[in-house]
Amino acid sequence: MIRVPILMYHSVSDRPNDETRPHSVRPGDLDEQLAYLSEAGFSPLTLGDLVAALNKNNGRSLPAKPVVITFDDGYADFHGRALPLLDKHGHPATVFLTSGWVADAGDDAAGRPLDDMLTWGQAREAAQSGIEIGGHSHSHPQLDQLPTEQLRQELRRNKGLLEDTLGTPVATMAYPYGYSSARVRREVRKAGYFAACAVGNTIAADRHDMLAIPRLTVARHTTIGMFKRAVEGTGVPLIYLRERILTKGYAVVRRTRYGLRRVRGDV
Repeated sequence: MIRVPILMYHSVSDRPNDETRPHSVRPGDLDEQLAYLSEAGFSPLTLGDLVAALNKNNGRSLPAKPVVITFDDGYADFHGRALPLLDKHGHPATVFLTSGWVADAGDDAAGRPLDDMLTWGQAREAAQSGIEIGGHSHSHPQLDQLPTEQLRQELRRNKGLLEDTLGTPVATMAYPYGYSSARVRREVRKAGYFAACAVGNTIAADRHDMLAIPRLTVARHTTIGMFKRAVEGTGVPLIYLRERILTKGYAVVRRTRYGLRRVRGDV
């Protein structure tokens, strides 16, 4: 069985605001983490490259110790803080971009950004430097709670804006908040994505659904010791025990909530 740690980052800042603080990492911590990946012999890939290598028919092969580095939302500090560190260590990454949150979205602005966000020019610069840009919905809603037509618009508007503005195909995405459902995944496939990331906080494996690929959360409380154990796959269940229990419990709540809304005719 092939097993690959897929890391999930958000903001990279020494002084995050209150809303992004829990999921942010310090630039110094990110630098140390990226250095460890190199020292331990990991070979970072974009999510698209990983999925392509898992496709047995394309002739590509995986390196001995693959890892995928991802960033959600598209915060401005990715360009100012994370991108220079990725360049320093020679690591590619995937950024899942919320199109309605882009700083210069103009008439396409939607949702409520949690902090300063990337501009289209910065996203284009990142893409030109080898960063994969993936989708993350248009306005960052809880996709599994949306009526189907609104869900389709969130997915397709996001993908269309990214491709038209950046001039590159967009074939991967991540679910806002990590929430999805069988219905959401069907619409993701119909929208033209061949892979999508959830959270899960477990090591990804080739047995997983490519439209529900699990990732490992890296946050402000993640020590270098925790990081090492997570990427090496030692003690992952214990490191993320609290998060996994909460995720499973909330999944039941969310399914019940959506079912009640269907009964009322809200979706």
